[in-house]
Amino acid sequence: MAKKKNVAQPEEIIYSEPTLQPITETIEKNYMPYVMSVIISRAIPEIDGLKPSHRKLLYTMYTMGLLNKERTKSANIVGQTMKLNPHGDAAIYETLVRLTRDNETLLHPFVDSKGNFGKQYSSETQYAASRYTECKLEKFCEELFRGIDKNAVDMVDNYDGTLTEPTLLPTTFPNVLVTPNMGIAVGMASNICSFNLNEICDGTIALLKNPKTSTEKMMTIVKAPDFSGGGEIIYDEAQMRQIYETGSGSVRIRSVYEYDKKENCIDIRQIPYSTSIELIVKKIVEMIKEGKLRDCTDVRDETDLNGLKLTIDLRRGVDPDKLMKKLFKSTPLEDSFKCNFNILINSVPRQMGIVEILTEWIKFRMQCVRRELTFDLEKKEAKLHLLLGLGKILLDIDKAIRIIRQTEKEEDVVPNLEEGFSIDKIQAEYIADIKLRNLNREYILNRIKEIEGLQAEIAELKDILGDEIKIKNYIIKQLQEIKKKYGKPRLSSILYTDGEPEFEEEEPVENYNVRLVLSNDGYFKKITFQSLKGNDEQKFKEGDFEARAFDAENIDNVIFFTNKCQVYRAKVDDFDCTKASALGDFLPAKLEMDEGEKPIFMKIQNNYPENENFIFVFENGKGVRVPVSSYQTKGNRRKLIGAYSDASPIVSVFYETEPVDILMKSTDNKAIVVKSSLIPIKTTRSAAGVNVFTLKKGNKIASAEVGFEDKFDSKGFKKLKIPAVGVVIPDGEQLSF
Repeated sequence: MAKKKNVAQPEEIIYSEPTLQPITETIEKNYMPYVMSVIISRAIPEIDGLKPSHRKLLYTMYTMGLLNKERTKSANIVGQTMKLNPHGDAAIYETLVRLTRDNETLLHPFVDSKGNFGKQYSSETQYAASRYTECKLEKFCEELFRGIDKNAVDMVDNYDGTLTEPTLLPTTFPNVLVTPNMGIAVGMASNICSFNLNEICDGTIALLKNPKTSTEKMMTIVKAPDFSGGGEIIYDEAQMRQIYETGSGSVRIRSVYEYDKKENCIDIRQIPYSTSIELIVKKIVEMIKEGKLRDCTDVRDETDLNGLKLTIDLRRGVDPDKLMKKLFKSTPLEDSFKCNFNILINSVPRQMGIVEILTEWIKFRMQCVRRELTFDLEKKEAKLHLLLGLGKILLDIDKAIRIIRQTEKEEDVVPNLEEGFSIDKIQAEYIADIKLRNLNREYILNRIKEIEGLQAEIAELKDILGDEIKIKNYIIKQLQEIKKKYGKPRLSSILYTDGEPEFEEEEPVENYNVRLVLSNDGYFKKITFQSLKGNDEQKFKEGDFEARAFDAENIDNVIFFTNKCQVYRAKVDDFDCTKASALGDFLPAKLEMDEGEKPIFMKIQNNYPENENFIFVFENGKGVRVPVSSYQTKGNRRKLIGAYSDASPIVSVFYETEPVDILMKSTDNKAIVVKSSLIPIKTTRSAAGVNVFTLKKGNKIASAEVGFEDKFDSKGFKKLKIPAVGVVIPDGEQLSF
């Protein structure tokens, strides 16, 4: 009988309960280290104005000797930078592109470039691959690295411990406010705009001289941000003060344009730093397609080797300035740069204003200067120590030679020299290493002559290091040199807009022909021609009558002179259409006139020709002509006070395009007819005028009229000079007014 095989039994699997971890502990152990790494080692700039990626790239180029050598391929630079920055060649090259002169991102570029590096103002212009472009450091970078070889800043190991790199660059100027920087970390961000180098140097010097310099004082020195793309900064004092004090706020930037009258087009030459030419074109095209922008026929990008150029073709008769105001409000041609001055200070992020940032930079720079001067001091003291030892040999050169010759073992040379001349080991080593050809009196004397100069230099360095004011003066001198050597005029102009009215976009108005009617009591009617076809008989209140009527268009502007020396402006479209049988709008209520005020004259006024005038006739017999242009105002003011003289009550107002005859009647039944050209023109609206009608005491002008020729025979009443005495109106002669 066959034996039964033993079947192996499976091992029992024991399941354990999962270990639970509180979410707070998970965040603290796993997420927070990542957060801190992004904030400290990637996204937020430090007091030298650079993020780690910028600093590693520039330092690599410095160690490659690209401050003085010819350009090398960008791919070579990117490859070398990966020894310090292992985040990939694409990220490194993108950082390099932004720092180049050709990209036009920085006011003071760090990289002298050759090739296609794209443009900051264009999101679609792609830069060439790194194998096609070449770079070297700009001369300006000397100010970033000055003192780095003199222990000015700390050096640390790179990620694999094979190289060292600086923790900061010892910038000799406040690069943190000269180079724009943007970074998005976890839970925080930084967005620093650029300022003019001249102004920042002056502001820093003022703060070095007086640490209590106020924000108001700083605002007079550092006037506003300055962007590499230019543009006009719309100055808002309250907003600018907030930025300078807190490091948070918004700066409005407006494009700069030129109007080409010959081609009837607008050429935009500078756009806001925070937008791109493609976004602007896209928005304008959308407005054209939607029918919101009928004043232009085409928009195109004409950027070439001469720089940015965006062209907008206009329709005939379009006001370019008015169109640009509309575009500023509706498109990125006017945009905002949101400031967030968040900077790492000793690995701690801090949001600071201008004065606080410069104060922190001064602390950092003073520390760099102290370390640099201390390095120089130690070097000079070490050299002086060697020369003092050499000076002792001068007393007996033969003795030194004899000691070296008679010493049997090489290792005993230094101790024997120490003993023979009472010098220390360092001095003895230096003497022992002198070449035989230099063991002569002339060589040693020449070297010893340096002792006096070294002692003076050492005393000067100690003097500076022991006096904070002298260190500040040392920094001031450097800033003045930098300003003189690298300073540039502002690229962004400042536009002060106090009192400038905001542009209000007007809704399209339907246009059609209407008849306007004004009654003596101040009732106003707007009647369409279609309504007049059936019934054109006007209805008024009892005792009221038609004072003025004429045809107009619904898009016209209308003005009303009142009996209280005021002018009211309105649009015909502001009034509702009515019928001839209705009373119409009561103007004093509609236009919110003063108590007791009523209209006495109505006129369509779409423009203000210089050769046309208003004529005013007053009860005291005086008259005056005032140019229409005197009533033109900036903005869209609806009410104008002081429209004419209040020295005497007004009788009539006329509009003169060419000389007309004016018939005036007095209360004692006398009349004259004078040519309007006899009345002098006064450019001041409130001018009282000159005597036209000579009146007897107690009398006044009762009425004045033009266009009376078919109702009154003016023969015998015409006057060739003023003032003129009235002629009695014959019995039975009727005047229609």
